[in-house]
Amino acid sequence: MLSGLALINFWLGVALLKSSTRILLVEDFEPWRRFYRSALEKLAEFQVVGEASDGLEAVDQARQLQPDLILLDIGLPALNGIDAARRIREISPASKILFVSENRSADIVGEALSIGANGYVLKADAAGELLRAVNAVLEGKRYVSGSLARSDDNGPLNQHSSDHPYSDNVVRFAHTQKTEITRQHEVGFFSGDRQFLDHVTRFVAGALKAGNAAIVVATESHRESLRSQLEAEGLDMGALIERGRYIPLDAADTLSAFMVNGMPDPVRFLELLGDLIVTATEAASGENPLVSVFGECVHLLWAQGNTEAAIQMEKLGNKLVKIHDVQILCGYSLGSVASGIDSHTFERICAEHSAVHSL
Repeated sequence: MLSGLALINFWLGVALLKSSTRILLVEDFEPWRRFYRSALEKLAEFQVVGEASDGLEAVDQARQLQPDLILLDIGLPALNGIDAARRIREISPASKILFVSENRSADIVGEALSIGANGYVLKADAAGELLRAVNAVLEGKRYVSGSLARSDDNGPLNQHSSDHPYSDNVVRFAHTQKTEITRQHEVGFFSGDRQFLDHVTRFVAGALKAGNAAIVVATESHRESLRSQLEAEGLDMGALIERGRYIPLDAADTLSAFMVNGMPDPVRFLELLGDLIVTATEAASGENPLVSVFGECVHLLWAQGNTEAAIQMEKLGNKLVKIHDVQILCGYSLGSVASGIDSHTFERICAEHSAVHSL
């Protein structure tokens, strides 16, 4: 028999459990799952009851757990998020669905919402908008990322007209990222060298084939592998290097040129990178030359445990894109560091970028 006090505590515990929002996280990239869990569990009213890394597992867990809310990625293995959501709607109709995805296509967003999802948040906006989106969805409102619903200097990303596929009953907020961030500063978190090489090859090859220039600041092994893949794309790398349209640099050597007392010196950084960008721009053959810059200096700093220096360098990257016509891709090779990346660091890095790629 339970004592009177024990019985009261038991029922209080039951009441608290019933009042909490039970959440299922569906994301194949483990650092994102850690970030979501960390952000949600800071609030007592949220309880993460399960995690899934592919679409079929998500459907199975939704059937078993019947969660109040499901955070769902779109680019999932086994079964994509859109198809998973369709199945979940049938087997767990009371579960609210909030998509959190890299995909900013209006067609994809429209399809996601048309099948009954309650919201859509871009991963690039998640650091500032996730909790607001969750609360809005739980209140029965529809939420779409601010950067999808706003217009900026590059033109309207989404129209606010009544015939827009997700214009009705949408909670819209102003874009929450820092004002110095532009759409040209992106970050990739790579789980292995194959993902790294494929993504960076597309980034650099696209620039070179368009007549633009590229600067690659990477480790020796990555530079060599990247050059081989670019040559396999039909690019004459020797000629491009000779003309100055492709500038390969060693990441460690480049770091040593602007680091002072363990931190990047802003003047040295902007001067060094600025001079390189001007040189590459002059070599480009496009009508409106654009320089694509890939760098993994930030990865080296993070891998050394110097997170603050990496964040400071990301901030300087945001200044760089305001000065020059460049697009920047920063790369972090997560598979090379045994301890992985903690959710706080992951969140801070994401907040300094306009788009986040996890591969």
